[in-house]
Amino acid sequence: MLVDVAIVGLGPVGATLAGLLGKLGLSVAVFEREASYYPLPRAVHFDGESMRVFQAIGIADEILPHTLLTPGMKYVNAEGKLLVDWPRSWDVGPQGWHASYRFHQPDLERILSLALPTLPTVQRHYRCDVFSLEESERHVTLRYEDLSCGKLHSLQAKYVVGCDGARSIVRRFIGSEMQDLGLHERWLVFDALLKRPWNVLGDHTVQFCDPSRPTTYVRGVGNRRRWEIMLLPDDDASEIIRPEKIWTLLSRWITPQDADLERGVVYTFHSVLAKQWRKKRLLLAGDSAHQTPPFLGQGLCSGIRDAANLAWKLQAVIRGRLHENLLDTYQAERRPHTAKYIEQAVQMGNLIQAREPEAVAERDKHLSEHPKLMTNLDLRLGRSLLNNGQDGAGQLSRQPLLGSGKLMDDVAGQNFVIISLPGAFHPPSLHELCASLPVTVVSLEADTPQAQAWLEGANAKAAVIRPDRYLMGYVDGPEAVQSLLAPLKALQAVGAVIA
Repeated sequence: MLVDVAIVGLGPVGATLAGLLGKLGLSVAVFEREASYYPLPRAVHFDGESMRVFQAIGIADEILPHTLLTPGMKYVNAEGKLLVDWPRSWDVGPQGWHASYRFHQPDLERILSLALPTLPTVQRHYRCDVFSLEESERHVTLRYEDLSCGKLHSLQAKYVVGCDGARSIVRRFIGSEMQDLGLHERWLVFDALLKRPWNVLGDHTVQFCDPSRPTTYVRGVGNRRRWEIMLLPDDDASEIIRPEKIWTLLSRWITPQDADLERGVVYTFHSVLAKQWRKKRLLLAGDSAHQTPPFLGQGLCSGIRDAANLAWKLQAVIRGRLHENLLDTYQAERRPHTAKYIEQAVQMGNLIQAREPEAVAERDKHLSEHPKLMTNLDLRLGRSLLNNGQDGAGQLSRQPLLGSGKLMDDVAGQNFVIISLPGAFHPPSLHELCASLPVTVVSLEADTPQAQAWLEGANAKAAVIRPDRYLMGYVDGPEAVQSLLAPLKALQAVGAVIA
């Protein structure tokens, strides 16, 4: 059996990629060692960009009731003085969604798992362990074991994407080493379920930058609360996860009378980045390509971005629209982008985890006098054939509400988008420029203030937007559109390798 794409790993990133590819009409086989989605909490945050990707799959409205908006994050020192303030707006942001959402990961995985069977080209293989990948000129042969009975099977795929986590077998077959970005610390992650009203720490996420015991508090959805507690060098990981020890560590805030322990587990927070994300027909996404400390809440978000970046490119190559060299832009764009998030997370982690007296005193003196105000990062993709970094290229586009009352992405689907000011271009001329690409042209009417304000603020008559909703660039006329699309035309001219 031959499928377009095989995905190893059915966590949130693998399921998101499968959903995007299924929506694009590609045949997909997903392999997961476990019998179902993981039932305990892990990631607790995603952002408006992630919600926009879920919107593309068609599950955003189902996810929304299972999320929580919070007022933001505060960093305080041992005396409770504010060091860093990171407020979050209650208003819908430029992505058409809020900037930040709390969630319970099993809820997200359940919704994704229910969505995939509705896509006729996506097949799921639970309790199946991939143990071998053999590349040939035109496909990869996957060999896997059905763990329910021990039977061995094989399947062929044009491309294989490893979404199989820190110990990725796909990364092993690529032969990629990991770049160490400098943070590796053990933390106890403790999840609690309230059983009576309790609001000692409020709704903010709080980073307690206390050198005696750095600690994080997270307000979760519903009655869920989380603490993350840094282990000290002499701590015994097997001892600290005992319930009585956990409650001792939290006694100034909460007791067993207030909540039940759902789980306590020790993780080592890593900051690493795979050096090679692609080898011919093998690719990496999510934790198999990068691991981010949780201090910015961007680990899962980065994996969701990987899926969005990769899905449309795989479809363009497999369907024969663009040459396979397009896939070289995946690592070129995503790796530097992810590295910046990891580096920022490491910086914030070092601020939280500081324990040397001189460093703590210097930090507290500087920041308590002048607390830092943080804002959401707005980073460009790395440079690639598609992104020269000019005229907005590589920035995440906005998603305005259109005159029809619909959000732009709901009108555009997973196509390229050209959105222009009223009367700026004649639509047929744009269609002629883009005849060989799946493009939605949105010519704004007078009743679209959000979109007009966005384009006018960028001093542009139009924006050309990729299917992953990153900008090809801003333009002021049809000739500029043609110039922006030249790299895609070049990839068409080279010819496609796979039909």
